[in-house]
Amino acid sequence: MERSRIAVAGASGLIGSALTRSLAADGHEVVRLVRREAHGENEVCWNPEGQYVDATGLLGCDAVVNLAGAGVGDHRWTDAYKKTLRDSRVLGTAALAEAVASLPEPPHVFVSGSAIGYYGETGDREVDEKAPPGDGFLSSMCVEWEEAAAPAQEAGVRTVFARTGLVVAREGGAWGRLFPLFKAGLGGRMGDGGQYWSFISLHDEVAAIRHLIDREDLSGPFNLTAPQPLTNREITAAMGRVLHRPTLFTAPASALRVALGEMAGDVLGSVRVVPTRLLESGFSFAFPGIEDALRAALRQ
Repeated sequence: MERSRIAVAGASGLIGSALTRSLAADGHEVVRLVRREAHGENEVCWNPEGQYVDATGLLGCDAVVNLAGAGVGDHRWTDAYKKTLRDSRVLGTAALAEAVASLPEPPHVFVSGSAIGYYGETGDREVDEKAPPGDGFLSSMCVEWEEAAAPAQEAGVRTVFARTGLVVAREGGAWGRLFPLFKAGLGGRMGDGGQYWSFISLHDEVAAIRHLIDREDLSGPFNLTAPQPLTNREITAAMGRVLHRPTLFTAPASALRVALGEMAGDVLGSVRVVPTRLLESGFSFAFPGIEDALRAALRQ
């Protein structure tokens, strides 16, 4: 890919910071969306909940990537925090999509974050991008999140939805909490351990987003997950092998529901997602297996 100007919302988050480092290392100009006064031409002021974007700062951008959103696991899911989760994604995406659509020369592509929560509970059933949305809060939020990008699509901008799974990384996300527990010998399966976790290494997540930016023939939803999702029991065993620690502890489902409230469904639920469209597009995973993904995270 030739040197490009790429705007990133959520540039300070786990995925966003890794993406901006990767782009900058390859000589691309990265424009960060910030929630304060912009300092310099490589920052753009925005207020996602207030649906404000300084669209002039996006002039000349070849791509806009939206990875902004409050952390799903940061707080207990009270009604107030569920509203925060939704608004930070839906309102922010709508504001960005409208800003993109308003430009006299829009970017070539708008990559909008989404999540495999779109599919809801799938049990043992394997699903890909052809599957309909599921039930529950996460599913309905993801549907609204993707629908909010409509202004960019209607303006003729190639729009891609990156439905991301559980990102394996040492800092941040689910594994940012799991690694310390397992290193201390306190790790173990959650509930009966039979629920599927659709994971992806941070390296492959960034590489996949860049693939979606670069390929001019790709649009619509793409699952960003490793080719073979595993059960929580299998992942727990892999954590033990990689870290050389016992995995004797078990977090009972009842205790998780008391401790986490509605969010426990995200931990105990089974979402068996495969990246059919990503593989068909020719993307190659560097760390397709869980042990390789874990070792890659520990080297970061």
